[in-house]
Amino acid sequence: MSIDATDRRIIAATQAGLPLVAEPYAALADTLGMDEAALCDRLRAMQERGIIRRIALAPNHYALGMVANGMSVWDVEDARIAGLGPRIGALDYVSHCYERPRALPDWRYNLFAMIHGTSRDEVEQKRAQIKAILGEACRDDDILYSTRILKKTGLRLRQKEG
Repeated sequence: MSIDATDRRIIAATQAGLPLVAEPYAALADTLGMDEAALCDRLRAMQERGIIRRIALAPNHYALGMVANGMSVWDVEDARIAGLGPRIGALDYVSHCYERPRALPDWRYNLFAMIHGTSRDEVEQKRAQIKAILGEACRDDDILYSTRILKKTGLRLRQKEG
């Protein structure tokens, strides 16, 4: 997929977030020198084309006290993952949930779910809830706890040279 110069400017202007003002789209349109309706039309078109997935709030879970974070990994029967994955992703304490191909023989896990909590004990309780939902479809699991933050931003477009 390609984007034109205007779409690139919009993405660059929004990649650090929208302005924290009463009318963020109007302020952004003004900064970009365009009409607010045209800006919104372009954002919708980029969503429809799959260039951007969504526009949403992204709270800082550390600031909210969610300091225990673990990527839970699950070995789920392939025939059942499509039905079970969305149930795990819908849990309010799971921020990311996705299916990945196995990397056998070293890595047998195919379902990943990031669990957040105020302590490791809380995360382990939530992990037990996920295990109960997965039931017999789950053959094995593990969890990888975060130890430090290395990057806390989304995708950043590099400025075109020239």
